[in-house]
Formats: sequence, structure tokens, C-alpha cells
Amino acid sequence: MRRLRAEHAALSTLSRLLTDLVRAPKPPRPTELASVRGMLRDTLLRHLKCEDWILYPRLKASGNPEVVLLANEFVREMGHIADEFMRYDTAWTAERIAGDWPGFCRDTTAVLDVLAIRIERENGELYPAAEKLDHVSPARLAPDRGVAARQSR
Repeated sequence: MRRLRAEHAALSTLSRLLTDLVRAPKPPRPTELASVRGMLRDTLLRHLKCEDWILYPRLKASGNPEVVLLANEFVREMGHIADEFMRYDTAWTAERIAGDWPGFCRDTTAVLDVLAIRIERENGELYPAAEKLDHVSPARLAPDRGVAARQSR
């Protein structure tokens, strides 16, 4: 859980950096923008995979009906975030950003707003529920190599 919370903190920091960039009237240096976007993308996708492959399956298997319901609710409401983020990230090439800075800023703000809501809800609802379960300790959240291998096939 410490790792997931640390990734939330990193995502929040990267979101603030990207927000500062898109508030500018003109685009920053392309390398600066690409760097922040790349770090955000990599951190977000790694984080979502950890949740999808480790946290959610363990919560759903917890046997606690409230936790199972909560996990299912989060997956249903927010399970599309990785796909939506990748569509956004792929659509906004350096050339397109240079040609439509205001559009990029609007789309980026919308994506970051969705991410902020998810982080806030997970920190406030999901993670506390997970931490209350005796068997979902930080050591138990280490990847099950067999499960990860089967899921990557």
C-alpha cells in the first residue's frame, strides 16, 4: 500500500507540473513537455497495472462483501482510465500540440481532472478499506509472479 500511495503522490506532483505547463499561453519547449508527459504516462500505467493485477483481485477475493462491492464499483466506474489516457496521449503528437495548443490544454486539463478525482477517491475510500483487511498488508501486495505471468499471456 505504501507503493501505491507513493505513486499517487508522484502522479499528483506530475499532474501539477503538467497543469503549470498548460496554463501558459504558449507551448513550452517540446522536450520539457514530452518529458513531463512521459513521466506521467509511465507512472500512471505502472500504477494502474499494479492495481488491476494485484490490488483489485486481492480485494475481490477478500471475502468481505463490502470490500468486494467497493472494488467492483471502482473497477466499473474507473476501469477505463488507462484506455482513455492512452487515446489522449497517442492523439496529441508534438505536431498536433504545436498546431492546437488551446485544444491540447483543454484535453489535458480534462484528463488531469479525471485522474485527480480517482486519486482522491482511492485515497479516501479504497485504500483505507484495503488497509483494514488483515491479509492485505504491504508484504501481501507483492506481485504473485504466477498470476502476473498468466495474465501477460
